[in-house]
Amino acid sequence: MAETNTLKVEKRSDFGKGFARRARVDGKIPAVVYGHGVDPIHLALPYHDTFLLVKDNPNAVISLEGLETPTMVLVKDIQRHPLKRTLMHMDLLIVKADEKVDVEVPVELVGEPLPGLAANHELLNMEISAPVINIPEKIEVSIEGLEEGTVIKVSDITLPEGVEAKTDAESIVLSIIVPQEVEIPETTGEEEAGEEAAGEEAAGEAEAE
Repeated sequence: MAETNTLKVEKRSDFGKGFARRARVDGKIPAVVYGHGVDPIHLALPYHDTFLLVKDNPNAVISLEGLETPTMVLVKDIQRHPLKRTLMHMDLLIVKADEKVDVEVPVELVGEPLPGLAANHELLNMEISAPVINIPEKIEVSIEGLEEGTVIKVSDITLPEGVEAKTDAESIVLSIIVPQEVEIPETTGEEEAGEEAAGEEAAGEAEAE
């Protein structure tokens, strides 16, 4: 179930890459709030507190403090640094406590199939429609004791009350299979020595450049 957390924010009037860089240096995240016919509101969010709210829940519901009126938002998009994975920018959608929203949540397998079998997990994330105040952080699917050849589709999953699947009902979530053994070809000592020498030569050329 989604929890509504409180976040103190600052409205901003400056825009552009220059402001964004300064904000990040000051430990803040540029963000924009929109939805319900409201003109976009540009904010600066405290980095540390925001990170704690979204690190395990990309669909976090947050109550914003610092605006003219109390505002509840749903995290709609997070832009991250491609290498450092730090938070760079966020889109926040204004929501009401009595409405439903479409979100994507991870599908987690629980339990173990019969001995000697494995689950081929095909659907890693699932689109759902859920009440704002009751967004599941994940959808759990039990594979405990399942037999070989068992196939579970979206239509087979029991969802929490008030939650509906938006993903195609016929989409396969998982199948139970006999894992295939993969033979790893053996390498001789000469081949290993040759590969090691080639690697050292390539590293030396890179350093020279």
